[in-house]
Amino acid sequence: MDIKHLKYFIAIAEEGNITSAAKRLHISQPPLSMQLKLLEEELGITLVERGSRNITLTDAGRLLYKHACKIVSLTNTAIKEIEDFDNGVKGTLRLGTISSSGTALLSRRMIEFHKNNPNISFEVHEGTTFEMLEMLEDNTIEVAIVRTPFKAKNVVLNYLESEPMVAVAREEHFSDIKEDIISLDKLDNKPLIFYRRYELLITSIFEKNNVKLNSFCKNDDARTTLLWAKAGLGIAVIPKSAAKIIESNNLKTKVIDETNLYTRLGVIYRKSTNLSKAAKSFIKLFN
Repeated sequence: MDIKHLKYFIAIAEEGNITSAAKRLHISQPPLSMQLKLLEEELGITLVERGSRNITLTDAGRLLYKHACKIVSLTNTAIKEIEDFDNGVKGTLRLGTISSSGTALLSRRMIEFHKNNPNISFEVHEGTTFEMLEMLEDNTIEVAIVRTPFKAKNVVLNYLESEPMVAVAREEHFSDIKEDIISLDKLDNKPLIFYRRYELLITSIFEKNNVKLNSFCKNDDARTTLLWAKAGLGIAVIPKSAAKIIESNNLKTKVIDETNLYTRLGVIYRKSTNLSKAAKSFIKLFN
């Protein structure tokens, strides 16, 4: 099994049809069917279920597709980085980010970085903080922008500035609140929308302050949190910088005056890894 076979399998998996995959790869159908058969024989397992017109991946096929995509991506990135190795700070930075880092990342730091390194391109992977940690571990990415709190071993962490959590909602949810900085009790029994990973933190702080928590919606993405708030369904509780992801004249933002609800972004990378020139240059922005 080599890179070519993996590329063939990815095309078959994504097209769901041998004929379409063959057209995409600019080869004829019989050789592609044979390559799939040989791959299954080599691995000793069925990768696809063949129908009259389309094929579907077996559990083993889905697992191979997941790893094949990573292997092909890393191979392409490695080739590009090697080609640029002796040509100064060039190449592609494999960067992981969480949804709530958007406005903080696309600030003066990123603008400054691009200005000083115009020949660096980006391969951005988005997900949760814990998905970023997994991508670092399997070398899908070199550097990640994550948000505290989290626990991880064998990583180097450079913190950004600390920031408060804010409550974001339509005017009707703040009809009894006039101030821009609010105490926690102002959210007593109000329908709250927040990240699932903050559930334990928020729950414990509300209990400690004897404030009733109305957990209306838990999710895993800043955009989802804000979109539900924008629809008037409840009050989003998110980091302050994340509130800028979705701009709306209908949304009002209140800073929550609670020291235990502060959070911060961080730039992380693995301790035992040889970083590319692009990654080293990027990390310098946060030292």
